[in-house]
Amino acid sequence: MIAVIVIQVLSSREGTPGPWKHGRKRISGRRSIRSPSPERNKDPAGRDVVDKLDMLIEQNNTDQNSHSQNLKHLMSESNVLKSFKGVVFLSLNLTQCNVTYDRKALLIDGQRRILFSGSIHYPRSTPEMWESLILKAKDGGLDAIDTYVFWNLHEPSPGNYNFEGRYDLVQFIKLVKKDGLYVHLRIGPYICGEWNFGGFPVWLKYVPGISFRTDNEPFKQAMQKFTQKIVQVMKDESLFQSQGGPIILSQIENEYEPESKLFGPAGEAYVKWAAKMAVGLNTGVPWVMCKEYDAPDPVINTCNGYYCDNFAPNKPYKPTLWTEAWTGWFSDFGGPNYQRPVEDLAFAVARFIQKGGSFVNYYMYHGGTNFGRTAGGPFVTTSYDYDAPIDEYGLVRQPKYGHLQELHKAIKLCEKALLSSDPNVIALGSYEQAHVFSSKSGGCAAFLSNYNLRSNARVTFNNMHYDLPRWSISILPDCQNVVFNTANVGIEASRMQMVPMDVKLESWETFNEDVHSVDDKSPVTVRGLLEQLNMTRDTSDYLWYTTRPLALSLQSAGHGIHVFINGQLSGSAFGTRQKRRFSFTVNINLHPGENTISILSTAVGLQNIGTHFETWNIGVLGPVVLQGLDEGKRDLTWQKWSYKVCLKGEANNLGSPSSTRSTDWIRGSLTALKQRPLTWYKAFFDAPEGDDPLALDMSSMGKGQIWINGQSIGRYWTTPANGNCSECSYIGAFRQTKCHFGCGGPTQQWYHVPRSWLKSTENLLVVFEETGGDASEISLVKRLVTNNRL
Repeated sequence: MIAVIVIQVLSSREGTPGPWKHGRKRISGRRSIRSPSPERNKDPAGRDVVDKLDMLIEQNNTDQNSHSQNLKHLMSESNVLKSFKGVVFLSLNLTQCNVTYDRKALLIDGQRRILFSGSIHYPRSTPEMWESLILKAKDGGLDAIDTYVFWNLHEPSPGNYNFEGRYDLVQFIKLVKKDGLYVHLRIGPYICGEWNFGGFPVWLKYVPGISFRTDNEPFKQAMQKFTQKIVQVMKDESLFQSQGGPIILSQIENEYEPESKLFGPAGEAYVKWAAKMAVGLNTGVPWVMCKEYDAPDPVINTCNGYYCDNFAPNKPYKPTLWTEAWTGWFSDFGGPNYQRPVEDLAFAVARFIQKGGSFVNYYMYHGGTNFGRTAGGPFVTTSYDYDAPIDEYGLVRQPKYGHLQELHKAIKLCEKALLSSDPNVIALGSYEQAHVFSSKSGGCAAFLSNYNLRSNARVTFNNMHYDLPRWSISILPDCQNVVFNTANVGIEASRMQMVPMDVKLESWETFNEDVHSVDDKSPVTVRGLLEQLNMTRDTSDYLWYTTRPLALSLQSAGHGIHVFINGQLSGSAFGTRQKRRFSFTVNINLHPGENTISILSTAVGLQNIGTHFETWNIGVLGPVVLQGLDEGKRDLTWQKWSYKVCLKGEANNLGSPSSTRSTDWIRGSLTALKQRPLTWYKAFFDAPEGDDPLALDMSSMGKGQIWINGQSIGRYWTTPANGNCSECSYIGAFRQTKCHFGCGGPTQQWYHVPRSWLKSTENLLVVFEETGGDASEISLVKRLVTNNRL
């Protein structure tokens, strides 16, 4: 008998599409930018007080006692000081707290500073890589390292904490201190970050009565407990700057403004509670909220995006901070890879600084790898390279690294003038401007800009002529000599090669998942369809749905499905990040009598962003309908279904060296197994000599997961990249719609193998393949990058 099976896969939000539209991952970064607060310049008397305070800050090193007396005098000048009490309070505490702020900048030990920071996430690399990454960041002109804190890694079950190995946050911060840099610790604990479940542990979803990120007592209690835990761990190790440590900033919440608007009064109450809770932890350093315009005092609201030159803080006594300057973009399976030209990134940073910005954090400076099943999205790739100045493997990417390094040097030459005055903006033409900073001590710095998209310009400034390329800014630390232009790159681009190694993968053996035995001893059999995450609790990407009708058609909300009829694969279907609802139709062969239909629903990372994303569903949600029968259609949604979490190979822990001997592996030719689905492969190899970064070329395979010596490399998927891989120009505002590359080939072909995970001999490689591939063509390659100055 022949019937038709129709499978429709829904998006994850309660059976409706779940667009990725909130938080940092909005298509247009500038949509998060707010106009300057109307309070900022409305009171001339208040402006005079702030100017006097600026003068006193500049004189702070001379005489602390005299400084305090002057401040007391200022406090009695007029009632207008009430609107600037934040400035006065902060200035009075310069001798009591190592880090504070005023309207111009963060102050460290009383000194205003322009600071460059870079995001390096400790679990996205290995402890053996950390110091090299930190030192390269320092050599690149950074002053600080920024990292999220990953709740789901540190508290995998309630009250049980893990700070070992890649999760050793304390060791990471101590290395940053050792190498002479500061830290911005973004506790969150919601982080987004294309990280599984936005950084929340999945058990949090099942706390009775909980609702994420709103004025909800169960959520606030859990959030406060974890935040207190992290702060106490930092205090116990004396890691805050107020204790002599490197942490100069902390962040509570993350990109909450879009959610706050949707939650209304409950969102507003939650923001106030979160700010009060964080400040009450008495860390001795300022707190920030990124993309949260209504961040309550004394918390600083900050900007995230591709451009932040139009951003202004919500109070006139807060500094202008850019906590995420996006260096590129993340990739998702089936999508293209992205490159952000460094000319445009440098242009964006210079624009921000000339408008009064004093803190820039590059997101990412090193993106790294989503090892294991940590990638979120869903559909985010295992690589989190992000086109960062340091690539996924820890190698410098030129010219991005070197051009930004030169930018930092040029801006630091202007630091005194930038921090002691406001810019005088002079029109030099229709698209050309000069931002001139003059310090009271006589210093002068100028930024000459050309916003024209079509033509270069020659301008006259201070009776001298300057040539400005289109879409660029020139920096003059003495208002005369150009030391840097954002569009003039003097560093040759990196030449990257993935070179095959003379390493043999030997002693191949296989293990096949037995679809016929899927429903044997199934722990759960119920009428109706169950949501996948409620069954797996994210212990596995896989959930089996099995029933015994005469024929079948179904609708699902899994990220992918494999349909088996009487043990034989009938077809597979997958969603994408852009289109999570899809239909699947296939002809199936049924024999007379009872037929067994098994559907393997697969997840490719959990949702990490969106309002109430804890309620968004995955899995086969129905309806499940048979078509082509004599009686027409038959709805099987409420038939009895058996459920089985994870694969047999996962239950037997096949990725671990300690468990492989107890499994019935089969040795034989791989040729006959090229297209066999649900197959485990294992082989052994010796580590190659040298210290070049290594990767596995998985282009001969389909979709699955990889382990090396029991460590999970992550998910692989060789689905082709779709995009617009045309010419990439730095001119004009960068968006995710431009500068694609890699179209036609796999979105990700190579998968990082940390050398620290290898032994000298007999390294165990285990691969689980879902759809079928040629394991004999898997190869180990090394990454070589050469960089030459022009």
